[in-house]
Amino acid sequence: MRAVIQRVLSASVTVDGEVVGAIDEPGLLVYLGVTHDDGDREVRWTAGKIRDLRLLRDEQSVADSGAPVLVVSQFTLYGDGRKGRRPTWAAAAPGPVSEPAYDAVCAALRADGLHVETGAFGADMRVTSVGDGPVTLIVESP
Repeated sequence: MRAVIQRVLSASVTVDGEVVGAIDEPGLLVYLGVTHDDGDREVRWTAGKIRDLRLLRDEQSVADSGAPVLVVSQFTLYGDGRKGRRPTWAAAAPGPVSEPAYDAVCAALRADGLHVETGAFGADMRVTSVGDGPVTLIVESP
């Protein structure tokens, strides 16, 4: 599982002109990619990283501060553009594998008491954010 985590002042996801998920206060915007063999272990590890990383101001985590998290599915995080001009998406898990894993990460964060907003899995989304810092971190489950 791979996540790009950004500290933001605000962020939103729009699908077909309608806002489907938004945070309007400082928090984290997380782009989440799933690969073929990701399971419960990777879900728990990734949710824990999102929850506990001290990326917010004053070295706080979202668990410390109660800040919101907007999680957006993004299979392109597993794109490989090293060869040729057209990236391959072979490492990205298909929807039947990745959607339940994405949902499980969001559910794990909610179970920890966090305010979690989401995009729309598999949709053509417009993501808008106001970065804070900027602070961006890439994490990948072991």
